[in-house]
Amino acid sequence: MAIAQADEALYAVVSGQAPTTIGDVIAIMQRIDQALPDVDGLKWFNRMYLMVTQTVDLNPPDGGWKDADWLLALDIVFAGFYLRAIAGYLSGDETVPISWQVLMEARHTPGIDRIQFAVAGMNAHINHDLALALLATDALKNVIPAPGSPQYLDYQAVNGLLDSLMPSELTMLATDTLGVLAQDTGKVGRLLAFWDICKARNLAWDFADHLRGLTGLSRTVALNAQDQMTGVIGRAVLALQ
Repeated sequence: MAIAQADEALYAVVSGQAPTTIGDVIAIMQRIDQALPDVDGLKWFNRMYLMVTQTVDLNPPDGGWKDADWLLALDIVFAGFYLRAIAGYLSGDETVPISWQVLMEARHTPGIDRIQFAVAGMNAHINHDLALALLATDALKNVIPAPGSPQYLDYQAVNGLLDSLMPSELTMLATDTLGVLAQDTGKVGRLLAFWDICKARNLAWDFADHLRGLTGLSRTVALNAQDQMTGVIGRAVLALQ
């Protein structure tokens, strides 16, 4: 399938060399932001993802991260799932998760606020991708983190940081470049009541543990069910009034 002309610049970015450092991840997200017009809903998830990545990178907890190498690897592996999903969708790959198809199919739909696109993207990335990214990172680092482990404590520290960031970051997306209110920020509270980032991340951790014990058809069934449910949630986020 040929890449749509309007998406050629975006495809060139997401299908390029995979990131190997957090600096690469940030640079790629910045290039995506530059490639997308304001009317493209993907821009607002990417903008949120960029802001969150930069904030986490610059704000370690008191005393530093317990296992910075593991957390850094997770961030890079996790971003790779996002880039491959977008590249796959643009190139017509039918195996792209439903979770991501929901966002990509709606990205040019009028009447959907920026903050809805941002949360729909986080829904797809966290509810579908994060468990798989955790498993891939654990395999890469040869660890199986348990509650109370350095990796678990770092993961929870990121949860706390994201929980404190979300309201202000979403509100920022609803303003224009001059800081003037552009969209209804009243939806921020409704969205956060509907979709909780810490709960989603905790469920992803638990789902990764669940997947460790599954193989073959049972694993495929579990992943497909998770993907379908994530797609349902994504559509609900995008339809919120």
